[in-house]
Amino acid sequence: MGKDRPREAAEDSAEASLKGLLNHDGAARLYGRAKGHSLSPRALRLMRDHLPRLRLDLAQPAPEKLTALFPKSVDAVVLEIGFGGGEHLVAGARNTPRVGFIGSEPFVNGVAKLVRAVVEHDLDNVRIHDHDARDLLDWLPSESVDRIDLLYPDPWPKKRHWKRRFVNAQSLDRLARVLRPGGAFRFASDIDSYIAWTLFEVRRHGRFSWQASTAADWRTPWPGWPGTRYEAKALREGRRGHYLTFLLAP
Repeated sequence: MGKDRPREAAEDSAEASLKGLLNHDGAARLYGRAKGHSLSPRALRLMRDHLPRLRLDLAQPAPEKLTALFPKSVDAVVLEIGFGGGEHLVAGARNTPRVGFIGSEPFVNGVAKLVRAVVEHDLDNVRIHDHDARDLLDWLPSESVDRIDLLYPDPWPKKRHWKRRFVNAQSLDRLARVLRPGGAFRFASDIDSYIAWTLFEVRRHGRFSWQASTAADWRTPWPGWPGTRYEAKALREGRRGHYLTFLLAP
């Protein structure tokens, strides 16, 4: 047992140093837990060495042109809110290097997975916000984002928790402000009640139009869809994903 103590001490030290990188607080939030199992020593090192350069600094003014956030020239910017393990975001960043991707995710373990993937694939078109997405949306310039993805968000299935669902009038106001006219808001879920909720809230909001003419339009994933671990879990449990696209009115 004794010979394991130096390693445990090193891991504890790495965990302690990581706390300085994380900016979670006790404010009211629309997401669940902020951390799961302990990170591996390698994941801790990657977070320590690479998260600071990938993280957006919301204490500084946002650039007038959002494409300036990326070291190489990009033609468009996509925001993914709640990227989970980062599967979808990484696939997009690898397949479309001329698009800049901003991922927002407060769950530390998900952030660690994305940081690892960014390093392993040497991606220079990814930036990360590891806190409440509402803060990021308030920081972004108006009409600066080409697409916003909200994929398999926490459904908060109990009625008393519905107020925590991300799709609401206030969030839609934020999306409408930062999206370019004609920009897309894409939503995916396997929870029927959240699908109905989203359709109702978006219609009531009035700034977005649902792009569907047949059932296949919202039962079929978007082109190039890589799948996510949440989608895989839903399929294993006998639930089917639904994929909604809304365009912001000019």
